Amino acid sequence: MTNILAPGAVERHLRARRDTGRGLLMPYVTGGVTPGWTRYLKAFVEAGADAIELGLPFSDPTLDGATIQQASDTALARGASTRRILADLAEVRDLGVPLVASTYYNLVLHDGPEAFCAALRRAGVSGLIVPDLPVHEADEMTDVAAAAGVELVLLASPATPRPRLEEISRRSRGFVYAVSLMGTTGERAALAASAAELTARIRRGTDRPVLLGFGISTPDQAREAGRYADGVVVGAAVMRRVLDGAGPDDLRAFLATLRRALDQE
Repeated sequence: MTNILAPGAVERHLRARRDTGRGLLMPYVTGGVTPGWTRYLKAFVEAGADAIELGLPFSDPTLDGATIQQASDTALARGASTRRILADLAEVRDLGVPLVASTYYNLVLHDGPEAFCAALRRAGVSGLIVPDLPVHEADEMTDVAAAAGVELVLLASPATPRPRLEEISRRSRGFVYAVSLMGTTGERAALAASAAELTARIRRGTDRPVLLGFGISTPDQAREAGRYADGVVVGAAVMRRVLDGAGPDDLRAFLATLRRALDQE
């Protein structure tokens, strides 16, 4: 049995865990980055992940910093493609947490939104993040994704004006992805000062879970982020370790430190 969850499972799952007072943890992995890359998924769950973000590599990832770009290049050089990654997922047994794919709109358009979302769903993916799809152009994608049982997550940044932020908060499904700073993904020495204000602005417009990403790399940063948002997305810090040769056990140990930090908040 693959990780196929009922439609709407991302938001229900995250809400249920959040409402117990749990800080939410969503680590990221680039699909196809190493042989046997799906072993990382189980390690993430064992470390206490509440959802997993799966990057579908793209040749021009404009929103991503050097680490995720390198991970995407590595995966593509190994012959990774959306079809091969989803085929790998088909071999994964029930993880018990939602999988949320993230990629750029070019890959969605390659097969067409209907076929793309249907393929995600068959592989057990319940959510989708398309960072270069603006909210005012997301009507078709939102409807197509919903029809396939996939929740389209929208992003908000510190520069998002109030009317658009309200629209994003209302129309996002699964959760609202709060981008902590204006810039690309990557590890940083401190959590951006704009994170607290942005999450407060989002919360005024929705009760949907809010996950904070971009630059969260350490337990202290996760703990601080947990004071503002419902949880954190951790990508570059994970992928840097993978690129440096870390195996599933290493990633399990690292994410367990973030899990403990969120639990202490």
